Amino acid sequence: MAPSRGPQPLARNLHVVLNNHKGAVNVARYSKGSAKYILSGGSDRTVRLWNAASGAEIKTFAAHGYEVLSITISQDNAKFASSGGDRSVFLWDVATGTTTRRIAGHMGKIYAVEFNEDATVVASGSYDSTVRLWDLRAQTRQAIQVLEEARDAVQTLHVGPTFVIAGSVDGHVRTYDLRMGELRTDFIGSPVTSVVPTQDAQTLLVASLDNHIRLMDASTGKMLNDFIGHVNESYRIRACFGHGEASVICGDEKGQVWAWDLLDAKLLQPNPPPKVHHKLITWTEHHPTDSGEMITSSADGTVKVWTGSDSSQ
Repeated sequence: MAPSRGPQPLARNLHVVLNNHKGAVNVARYSKGSAKYILSGGSDRTVRLWNAASGAEIKTFAAHGYEVLSITISQDNAKFASSGGDRSVFLWDVATGTTTRRIAGHMGKIYAVEFNEDATVVASGSYDSTVRLWDLRAQTRQAIQVLEEARDAVQTLHVGPTFVIAGSVDGHVRTYDLRMGELRTDFIGSPVTSVVPTQDAQTLLVASLDNHIRLMDASTGKMLNDFIGHVNESYRIRACFGHGEASVICGDEKGQVWAWDLLDAKLLQPNPPPKVHHKLITWTEHHPTDSGEMITSSADGTVKVWTGSDSSQ
């Protein structure tokens, strides 16, 4: 959890702008490990691979017929999955730039797709209110499990070693213990747009369309902290933890990036933060290992890479 000295300042120095997408960028993910590569997906139906240091586009992955809403990357960075308006999960080989499999089965757009740890299973969450689990080693085209408890679109997913967490527009976070066959439901009240667990899976960071981000106890459902100040009432916006899980970071519908101390929920300076995108910020992700780097993607068509003052440029 948080280091005793508290959170360090947010990376707010603009390092590079990735602006080849034509239209809104809905998701931007860092590659796994210490390497600095980014995969972004947008309304232009493409996934693009970037060098985060130079800002150069390395490759465009074009096969989607509709907007791209979600990307998940395997631990070895050799493959990724993407989803969106196509109602299918697309599996890609990074080296060749081609799809290796397309998994159909949902009745509506797929908002969220996530691998398990070794990328042998992929989970997908859809407008059709279901979460489907697919075994990538099996030849069968059928889902190995369908989770149908949500009463509205599933917008966000996390896949753990033995559990799946799903956040829905119906205002609930559902945690499925696949080993025990148990379901835990936490009522948030407003549509849930992102759920990110801490690394120890003891707490969940839940963003919802009521201008709140809540830190929830994963086992009891008790709210541990409440982060406010940002505007998020209409669109899916992903919140995340800062370096060392000492802070909480989220973009908002006005194009500002907000940051709070995890422990006391106080806003980190500057307050209010400057507007850094022309339109709403759709996704915020901190680099997995570098303490001073993060990315934001926006409906303004850009992905921006941010560094701290002490980070190597």
